[in-house]
Amino acid sequence: MKFVIQRVTHASVSVDDHVIGKIGRGFLVLIGVSGDDTRETADKMVKKLLGLRIFEDENGKTNLDLAAVGGELLLISQFTLYADCRKGNRPSFIHAGAPDMANELYEYILAKCREQVPVVEKGEFGAEMKVELLNDGPFTIVLDSAEL
Repeated sequence: MKFVIQRVTHASVSVDDHVIGKIGRGFLVLIGVSGDDTRETADKMVKKLLGLRIFEDENGKTNLDLAAVGGELLLISQFTLYADCRKGNRPSFIHAGAPDMANELYEYILAKCREQVPVVEKGEFGAEMKVELLNDGPFTIVLDSAEL
């Protein structure tokens, strides 16, 4: 499982020119699910995500987590995080999770985050989406379950 986490001042996601998810200060998280991922994998990733201390404290140090700043989440499924570009110029996505399984884990991640974060918005699984954000910093972190 891979999470691309961007600290944002605001972000939104649209489908067919209609905004379906919008947040203020917080994290925009692109979520890639592989064929090997499980709920246990998701639990580890959510714990790490929600514990990241990447907001500045009163001394300008990145010392505060999402809860400490009243941050919000926008979670978007993105199978292209599992693009394999080693051969040729056309990416292969054979390592991405099958759609039914990936969607189930995506929904599970949403539910786990909603247990701890008051505002959790989402994209639409499998849809053509337009994502807008203002990356704060810029600050972007990639979490890979294979490295946790």
